[in-house]
Amino acid sequence: MTVFKIIRIMGLLVIFVGLAFYAQQQKLKSRSWTEPLQIVIYPINADQQNPLVDVYINELDDGVFAAIDDFMQQQAQRYSLISERPTVTKLGQVLTVQPPPAPLPSAGYAAIIWWGLQFRYWVYQHTPDSASNIRRVRVFVLYHEAGKGKRLQHSLGLDKGLVAVVHAFAAIEQDQQNNIVIAHEFLHTVGASDKYAADNSAIFPDGFANPEQTPLYPQTQAEIMVGRIPLSETQMRMANSLQECVISEQTAREINWLKN
Repeated sequence: MTVFKIIRIMGLLVIFVGLAFYAQQQKLKSRSWTEPLQIVIYPINADQQNPLVDVYINELDDGVFAAIDDFMQQQAQRYSLISERPTVTKLGQVLTVQPPPAPLPSAGYAAIIWWGLQFRYWVYQHTPDSASNIRRVRVFVLYHEAGKGKRLQHSLGLDKGLVAVVHAFAAIEQDQQNNIVIAHEFLHTVGASDKYAADNSAIFPDGFANPEQTPLYPQTQAEIMVGRIPLSETQMRMANSLQECVISEQTAREINWLKN
């Protein structure tokens, strides 16, 4: 082995150790909840500069996302969190470049890892990185024109890197449900896991807002990591807003709001 190869390998090892250390610090700081986490929303026109989507994006402001902070604050009070205001959500710059397309949930582990690497590099390229990301969560919201019966791609929140990709409808009447998806993916970035099965039904008991309710159905609220309200063993509906959602004890444990 040549001296050059040894130096290159040592250099790569130093980089990997540095990244691992930074990721660990990011995880510890972001889940200490001693001060608010900043959630930055980066809007993207997902429909190739569709003018209707552009109009919607240009009218966005911080107030559209205020319900996210209200929800986090109200839920934090249930768990006596140190920080009374866990999050501060702000509108970031509009981006014109789309992230690499995410793999389907059924894609293999290797494909997901490769996408994760590509996505993190894209994030590094296209968003400002002057401030420390220890307490900043970047959420890239790809807005699509709304249409009857139209389905959106799967959204993703990564628990390493404090980044998320959200697919949402560019319609004022969809703002509240968009906020549910943003809050859901944000919670993924700080350690929360999904609480629904392959058929999207809520997993009992962790996926129920009130698992001790008698009779169990119909529930009146949704656990945020499900986003749907179980009405019976076979029926459920999407929550209309974050006011119909709660953070369950299991989710609270996962994000370090509640000790085991």
